[in-house]
Amino acid sequence: MSETTPQTLVMGAVAYAPKVVTIWEGFKAFFAQHGLSFDYVLYSNYERQVEAQFDGSIHLAWNSPLAWVRAHRIAASRGLDVQAIAMRDTDCDLRSVVVVKADSPLQQLADLRGKTLGVGAIDSPQATLIPLDHLRQAGLVGGRDFTVRRFDVLGGKHGDHIGGERDAAKALMAGEVDACCLIDGNHLAFGLDGTLPAGSTRVLARTGLYDHCNFTTSPGAPPELIERFTALLLAMRWDDPQVRPLLELEGLREWRVGRTSGYALLARGVDDEQFYSADGRILPADYRY
Repeated sequence: MSETTPQTLVMGAVAYAPKVVTIWEGFKAFFAQHGLSFDYVLYSNYERQVEAQFDGSIHLAWNSPLAWVRAHRIAASRGLDVQAIAMRDTDCDLRSVVVVKADSPLQQLADLRGKTLGVGAIDSPQATLIPLDHLRQAGLVGGRDFTVRRFDVLGGKHGDHIGGERDAAKALMAGEVDACCLIDGNHLAFGLDGTLPAGSTRVLARTGLYDHCNFTTSPGAPPELIERFTALLLAMRWDDPQVRPLLELEGLREWRVGRTSGYALLARGVDDEQFYSADGRILPADYRY
C-alpha cells in the first residue's frame, strides 16, 4: 500500500448512492472506537474497484457478486488468492423472478418464444445475468428465442442502483415488454411503492438460490488487520443502539462469515453471456462504466 501505514486497513466501496458516505463514515467511527484504524476509498464503479485490489491501492473491497466473480478469476489467473470473509444475512439465498402482467396469456417459460423480455442493466446479476442463465437452462436463449430489451442504468454499479429494474417494470406495465426480470425483493418493493400496483402482476418463473455481496480481501492483505476487521464485524449486534443505525443503513440484521457456494449460477451466467473471460477480462464491447 502506498502512502498508507501498515496499521490502517483500507477498504474500497462503490458510491452507488449518497448514503454510502454516511454508512462508511459510521463504520469508520465504530472501528476507531474498538482500536482498529480503518479508512475507505470510494469508486464510481466496481470494475475499477476490483482492479484496485490488484495494484496495491486497497486491502479489501465491499464487492458485488459480479465483482467477486471477476476478482476471483483475476486472482486465479495470476496464481494469487482472494477470500470472501464476510457478508450480510440479507446477501444469502436470494432469488430473481420473471414477471408478467396478471392478465398476460403467458403461462410458462416456453411461452416467451417470440416475445420481448425486459431486463436490467447489462451488468446486473439479479435482473440480467442470472435470469438469462435461468432461461438458457430451460432452452430459451436471448436473441434467438426471444428479444431482450435491456434497461441500462449507471453502468459499472452492477445493478446496485435499481433504476434498470424499475424501468423494466414500468415498461411491463406500459405494455412495451411481455415480461421483465427483477430480484424478488424488488418485486415486493415495487408493489408497495406503486411501480407495480397490487395484483397487477404474477410470477412466471423463479431462479435458483444465489448470494449477493461480500467483503473480498485483496492479495497480500495484512492478515492481522483482516482478522481484527472480521472479528469486529461479526460481533456487531442488532440490539446495540450504537450499532443498529449502521446495520439498518446497510440493510442487514447481522453479519455472517463469508461463503462462495452461492455464486455458481452467476459464474455460469457470466460465461453464457460472455461478460468476463476466464481470467477476468471484460468482454462486452458496449459496456460503459
